[in-house]
Amino acid sequence: MAPRRIRPARPLAPHGLPGHLVGFVEALRGAGISVGPSETVDAGRVMATLGLGDREVLREGIACAVLRRPDHRETYDAMFDLWFPAALGARAVVLQDEADGTADEDALPPDDVEAMRQMLLDLLNENPDLADMDERMVAMIARIVEAYGKYNSSRGPSFSSYQALKAMALDELEGKLLAGLLAPYGDEPTPTQEQIAKALAAQRITQIRKMVDAETKRRTAEQLGRDHVQMYGIPQLSENVEFLRASGEQLRQMRRVVAPLARTLATRLAARRRRARAGSIDLRKTLRKSMSTGGVPIDVVLAKPRPARPELVVLCDVSGSVAGFSHFTLLLVHALRQQFSRVRVFAFIDTTDEVTHMFSPDADLAVAIQRITREAGVYSRDGHSDYGNAFASFEQAFPNVLSPRSSLLILGDGRTNYRNPETELLSHMVTASRHAHWLNPEPKHLWGSGDSAVPRYQEVIAMHECRSAKQLAAVIDQLLPV
Repeated sequence: MAPRRIRPARPLAPHGLPGHLVGFVEALRGAGISVGPSETVDAGRVMATLGLGDREVLREGIACAVLRRPDHRETYDAMFDLWFPAALGARAVVLQDEADGTADEDALPPDDVEAMRQMLLDLLNENPDLADMDERMVAMIARIVEAYGKYNSSRGPSFSSYQALKAMALDELEGKLLAGLLAPYGDEPTPTQEQIAKALAAQRITQIRKMVDAETKRRTAEQLGRDHVQMYGIPQLSENVEFLRASGEQLRQMRRVVAPLARTLATRLAARRRRARAGSIDLRKTLRKSMSTGGVPIDVVLAKPRPARPELVVLCDVSGSVAGFSHFTLLLVHALRQQFSRVRVFAFIDTTDEVTHMFSPDADLAVAIQRITREAGVYSRDGHSDYGNAFASFEQAFPNVLSPRSSLLILGDGRTNYRNPETELLSHMVTASRHAHWLNPEPKHLWGSGDSAVPRYQEVIAMHECRSAKQLAAVIDQLLPV
């Protein structure tokens, strides 16, 4: 007989499916995913056509309607799991056998952590295909979260993925899983067999972590509301992650959006240049053309604009505190290099050195960025940021780089470690350039705190806050020459 599931006390969609879909779209917009009215209508048609019978088919269908960029998929999936959960409540299933008094063999042993781990290991061994986890594995994860991840918070019962994962001891579980995968190869498996087995074990454990995390978010959303999980548990879009708080994986994801951002900026610049072509009247050509109409200037000839293509000089701090921001900005500038007649790149920690040769058009940018701190002479003292000495060494080693055709772009947080900021040298550099701008990854409310010399630098150069890739793209869009 088919299992009977316990129904929740509260309806999942109190405003009906149309209202639920609109709420889902508004949540996507709140997360930074642009979804227009037409996409919302398309999503409604998709839902009406596909129905609610297959959740994964519905997920893919709505994604096709509302997503424009593949890097938004992770955020979309997490939001979809909140608004269209895989189950309701504790996934409690009442089987006919239980009604007859027969105990469920897969029931989680109370307070027996070792038995739980062994059951989980057995299920992993029985499910070699991670994409086709059976219902027993899903039910096991739900029971683990219910038994070991539940705790009482100030707002009532809640769930912690950390507590559930700690009880599962995944590191130990991965070791046992690896031993089971290597057992068929005997006592001396080949290096290739070991590598494949390690990759498979790590992949399965990663999948378990994701399942626990998803189940925890689902249960927490039921207890504390979707808004709570959306605020703390939904991964941010790559372009909205703050540079100074980004993890290594987030920085790698952010680098993937460089090319789309560069294409968007180049398209906007081309449109601005087309609009700028309606410029001043070319009086000489207009009078010459009017000779065919008796001297009456019927057709006005406009002067063709000459887009400015200045030289760009980039001076970037590559110290550990702002390295991620500088690296991302260098990648974006490299992608936009065709908008400038020439691009020269200088890096510093406490001493400035030119690294332009590392950013040739056919260079591997990831390798080039790694070479900067390894090969360039960016420090000669203690290896801590020293903007004053960096400006002095730049002026001394490269006195003729800046000119009236140059645009100076400085990347850094302006924290000098309480050393001389050398604002007079910076003022001289700004005066020697046609344009000068400073991009700062720190929040504005931190400018001037501690060893920050930003207020003094602001007196001589325009300072722009660039905390995220989205904010950086907006600033560079304004600064690009028309």
